[in-house]
Amino acid sequence: MTQRLVVIGGGAAGMSAASAARRTDPSLEVVVLEARGFAAYGMCGLPYFMSGTVDRAEELIAYPPAFFVEKRGIDLRLNTRATGLDAAGHRITFDDGKGEQELSYDRLIVTAGGTPTRPGALGLEDPRVFTVRALEDAIRLRELLDDGSIRTAVVVGAGYIGLEMAETLVTQGVVVTLVEMAAGVMPTLDRPTTDLIEEEVRRHKVDLRLDVAVSALRRVGDKLEVTIGDITETFDAVIVAGGVRAESTLPAAAGALTGPNGALLVDVRMRTSLPDVFAAGDCVALHHLVLGRPAFIPLGPAANKTGRVAGTVAAGGDASFPGIVGTAVVKVFELCVAMTGLTLAQALAEGLDAVVTEAKGKSRAKYYPGSEAVLVRLIHERGGRLLGAVMVGRGDGPAKRIDVLAVALHAGFGIDDLAGLDLSYAPPFAPVYEPVLLAAQAAARPVHVSV
Repeated sequence: MTQRLVVIGGGAAGMSAASAARRTDPSLEVVVLEARGFAAYGMCGLPYFMSGTVDRAEELIAYPPAFFVEKRGIDLRLNTRATGLDAAGHRITFDDGKGEQELSYDRLIVTAGGTPTRPGALGLEDPRVFTVRALEDAIRLRELLDDGSIRTAVVVGAGYIGLEMAETLVTQGVVVTLVEMAAGVMPTLDRPTTDLIEEEVRRHKVDLRLDVAVSALRRVGDKLEVTIGDITETFDAVIVAGGVRAESTLPAAAGALTGPNGALLVDVRMRTSLPDVFAAGDCVALHHLVLGRPAFIPLGPAANKTGRVAGTVAAGGDASFPGIVGTAVVKVFELCVAMTGLTLAQALAEGLDAVVTEAKGKSRAKYYPGSEAVLVRLIHERGGRLLGAVMVGRGDGPAKRIDVLAVALHAGFGIDDLAGLDLSYAPPFAPVYEPVLLAAQAAARPVHVSV
């Protein structure tokens, strides 16, 4: 009898899972339930579509829906929202606009992703309030930008998405106010790094307001009236970028174990605590190799990888996902900010004997055109254990260098191991005094930065 695999969610993790399952067991019936009207698109590309860097929304779609149906034999059902889970009975309830229906499964993979946080006043449902977590939202915002309907906007949240959206709007000629409840942008980073980011944001005429929250939001005519702290102003649009929480509602209600931020707990084969239920992507907490425990760090590369593991194992194959170190990079106007592992604040909060060593180098030989300064901050224990790194610089200097540090964390390298690496050198690409090695050599000496 044909076995049925149901996948909840048609994003990066969901379609990776469905495709991996199909490759592993060609006889398996694979059904994907996607709540929205698009599947398999690059969510991280949304700001660049809205800025016009990417011309058409279709360019963000990896494969059209017909490809999965006709070429891979996957029953992809768009605009179909999963509404209930009976784990004991192996049944899913869903709504495709024609009323609720039931679908049985032999195995289930939950890839429901993350839900934008919209606390308090930001809960207003209005066509000029955006969360930019779906292609439909991006298309609607791009249309308003193209026709000149948005001249002023407030972006709430100065994390990755908020900073990217501030840049997107500025490039479209919008006057931008960027609001952050914390005392600095990108609150997970340490203060010396955030100072550089804030300087770059203000240099591009963004009205950056820190340590303040939006306390009221309402529609007034064709404008939105927004109260920031104790000041009320009007804007053409509000972009909510205050982070995401794991969308784990259905499995959690069915008894699945959850961890940080309500994310589902899984083993290395992406199995949840429920029988025959797997999970992957932004709704799970993955093993953090530095912390040694689950952490909720929703990023695209892990979504694809964990989806592939979940699909392979659910279809009867063998695969595993060892864990993450939280590697990320973000473009903030001309600035590149990259990070991996722990920041100093995070390391100290874990009770680790952590310090920081800073070094400044160049992205290329100093005499080669386009050479830019690169700041490297290594976070490590006094005994030499590497805990993390942050890099900041103009251009793309930090973007791939951070991968050296990510590999070092995966390999369990200490400072001495890092300092001994044989890294490439050629004037157009790197200086002979490579910034990563400068920082590692400095860290090997007992002179550290403690902030």
